[in-house]
Amino acid sequence: MTEARLRTFVALADTGSVRAAARRLYVTESAVSAAVAALTRELGVPLVQRVGRGVRLTPAGTVYAGYARQVLGLLEEGRAAARGAADPGRGPLRLAAVTTAADQILPELLASFRARWPRVELTLEVGPRRQVWSSLAAHEADLVLAGRPPSDVAATVLARRPNDLVVVAAPDVAAGFTLDRTPWVMREPGSGTRAAADAYLAERDAAPPRLVLGSNGAVIAGAAAGLGAALVSRDAVGAELDARRLVVVNAPDLPLDRPWHAVGGAAPTATTLLFVRHLLDAPGWTAA
Repeated sequence: MTEARLRTFVALADTGSVRAAARRLYVTESAVSAAVAALTRELGVPLVQRVGRGVRLTPAGTVYAGYARQVLGLLEEGRAAARGAADPGRGPLRLAAVTTAADQILPELLASFRARWPRVELTLEVGPRRQVWSSLAAHEADLVLAGRPPSDVAATVLARRPNDLVVVAAPDVAAGFTLDRTPWVMREPGSGTRAAADAYLAERDAAPPRLVLGSNGAVIAGAAAGLGAALVSRDAVGAELDARRLVVVNAPDLPLDRPWHAVGGAAPTATTLLFVRHLLDAPGWTAA
């Protein structure tokens, strides 16, 4: 049950195709098939089944893929911990951030961190809330920047930063704003901001028209263009508010307090803690 076989199986689980897995790993299709066959023999249960020209995981394969991801993540975490312990300034750091955090708070932080610690091997994964917390749970990320961690994820909150969510709209839309009738511009399902907006409206039995856009930037631009109101972080719309392209709508029970969290695993690596100390030097961040 080698690391190479586990990586091959996870690639097959992700892509659903022997050919696609082989392309991802730069190996032959026969090598992928041989690796999965060897795992199947060792486990004594079928892991995949043919479906047309592709393959699909069996129930046993689906369960095993989750464990395989965690094993591979732990191996990477172990390498990072060892290298970081030897020299934190040269260790690897795997960051994961929700899209809004990546847009709002990471660019300046990463630039100043790279200037201070240029030899840290830094990677960044940006995705929706579910994806980044799954990465932390599977040991595929060393530090997550997002909202509050889910209760079912083993996590250590290392730092926090205030974050107010407000409803904004173009001035003419704001002038006629009503909770039930004014259209809302929203992120896609799975976004933390979308979940907050849905919960806010549901708690008030409001069902306004909704327009879904694919990114935080698109939501802000759509609101500024007059497409509707939007629930966003106040930090994300500072320039638009200053220029009066957007104004804060006087909606009930707002702003919402949704602080940013910097969250690591149970045993953060030395390089992770190096980044957290840098984070705490930035305005607004406090130790958890």
